[in-house]
Amino acid sequence: MKTSIQIGKIMGIPIKLHITFLLILPVFALVFASSPAPYGFVEVESTIVRYAFGTLAAVALFACVLLHELGHSYVAMKYGTKIRSITLLLFGGVASMEEVPRDPKIELKMAMSGPGVSFALGVAFLLIYLLLKPIWAESPVTQLVFVLGLLNVILCGFNLIPAFPMDGGRILRAYLARQMPYMEATRKAVYIGKTFAFAMGVFGFLILSPILILIAFFVYIGASEEEKTTEITVTLEGVKVRDIMTKNVISVPPTMTVSELAELMFMEKHMGYPVVDGRLRGVVTFSDVRQVPIEQRGKTLVGDVMTKKIISVAPDDDAINALKMMSQRNIGRVLVMEDGAMVGIVSRTDLIRSIQLLRE
Repeated sequence: MKTSIQIGKIMGIPIKLHITFLLILPVFALVFASSPAPYGFVEVESTIVRYAFGTLAAVALFACVLLHELGHSYVAMKYGTKIRSITLLLFGGVASMEEVPRDPKIELKMAMSGPGVSFALGVAFLLIYLLLKPIWAESPVTQLVFVLGLLNVILCGFNLIPAFPMDGGRILRAYLARQMPYMEATRKAVYIGKTFAFAMGVFGFLILSPILILIAFFVYIGASEEEKTTEITVTLEGVKVRDIMTKNVISVPPTMTVSELAELMFMEKHMGYPVVDGRLRGVVTFSDVRQVPIEQRGKTLVGDVMTKKIISVAPDDDAINALKMMSQRNIGRVLVMEDGAMVGIVSRTDLIRSIQLLRE
């Protein structure tokens, strides 16, 4: 199921809207339309104008969130990091980067750039508000400018909270990484973030605030994911695909039946195989087998269900890049190709096993 749609590109970066964003946007519009001045437009007599400005405020707020993420992306691209996309979702936006630079100075600049954009927007909107207030104090335009100024300052402050996945967590890690190994800095930053999230959750429970509890949960999960991702990246550092790939690859012919393939999978305990008939034809996996009804597997050939698009890596590629490729494409294995010939296969299981062994 597709959970996001692309609406265009900025600086060559695909901009996507997540389904959660499409669901929350009307809620924000309603909140703005029904809140009192200067935070909303409930005093506006015309219902149409009230809800029009509520919608405009909601759209403008997320446009500011997009500019926040573009701030991160601009600095990241300046230092050679590729940005795959920016997605607007329920809690704001997220820039999907190939990897976060390990240099504390670069990470600090990247982390600060987003809040810096939000702060600059907030100050600019509030200065415009001060200019408009003596002239159009009761105008919904003036109220809109004030709301955007206030929310951008809040957005800046919220993102500076020293907890992952907020920018403050990355700023804290960058500071700690100047004094200790990167992984240790990550663990300390994660610990501080989780402690903060726990305190926030308890406070939210005491004041009966579901939103605060939800944010605390979001922060706690984000911190855990950051620790896990960083540990995997650090563990696989320097490991090449050739170090972990399976060299003796079992292949199957396209003329094999799906029923025979299922039996082979059961015996060999492998869930995917290259399909070879003189040359490499494709890849067939357990997912392909499942799509064929049991009663038809005896007369359906592997060549009819295999995936013909070959996704591969080279033996000298970094193992972490192979893992990222599998995660991005939601696949369990990739072929290892060298000079046009298949020399091995690497699976998610191979990578997980290697990570476990390297940790020891």
